[in-house]
Amino acid sequence: MFVDSHIHLDDFVEKNTLEDKLKNAEKHMVNKMIAIGGSDKSNFLSISLSKKYPNKIFATAGYDRDLCESNYNEFDLKKQIESDYVVGVGETGLDYYHSNENRKQQIELFSLNLNLASQFNKPIIVHSRNAFKDTIHELKKFSVNQNKYLGVLHCFTLDLEAAKKLMDIGMMISFSGIVTFSNAHDLRSIVSYIPNEFLLIETDAPYLSPVPNRGKQNEPAFIIHTARQIAELRGCSVEDIAYITSSNAKKLFSIG
Repeated sequence: MFVDSHIHLDDFVEKNTLEDKLKNAEKHMVNKMIAIGGSDKSNFLSISLSKKYPNKIFATAGYDRDLCESNYNEFDLKKQIESDYVVGVGETGLDYYHSNENRKQQIELFSLNLNLASQFNKPIIVHSRNAFKDTIHELKKFSVNQNKYLGVLHCFTLDLEAAKKLMDIGMMISFSGIVTFSNAHDLRSIVSYIPNEFLLIETDAPYLSPVPNRGKQNEPAFIIHTARQIAELRGCSVEDIAYITSSNAKKLFSIG
């Protein structure tokens, strides 16, 4: 069975389709998922869903880079993260794809999330786009204080050198449906080089549907297509990928 290590459930709840998505997920070997926060609203939703669906949905809480210029409240975030229902901190990180004009504010917010993750000994869920130099710089400040695994770089699209630097400081590498895209040749070329103990899989639903479901809203059940691609690239079975990635997710997030 799979653990979807990164999924946003807000849209499914708003459209009243969550129950159907969960049933379909179970049919396609997905029995656990990490519901990602990133704002007060999504944090509270993830926590409430983890209470409603114990041992199936697990919550994270954090403040994502989109909030870096808002009046966010460190105390509120701290209270959310210390909840026993919260298994990780994030989504958070840096994104300079459109602009790096607010680089300083993004880094300050990222650092706040990292500090709280360290304080409560919970893994960090990191987004990084066009910002790897600053991302790795900030992560290195905290890696020495952690156990083997610091967190996960979700939706990995970087190169092998970046992957090695991340793994060196205890960051797991999570692949999404992007690995199935026709133009993802470079990404596919490094999948087989990631050691088993650092490998995770995710949907990032409702975004990034894998082939053959491009153009449709992504959902947990579609993780099977990403798993098939990864299995082919690594020369193993889909069942192997399910076992490896679910074991890693359970270890990273301390879930049963």
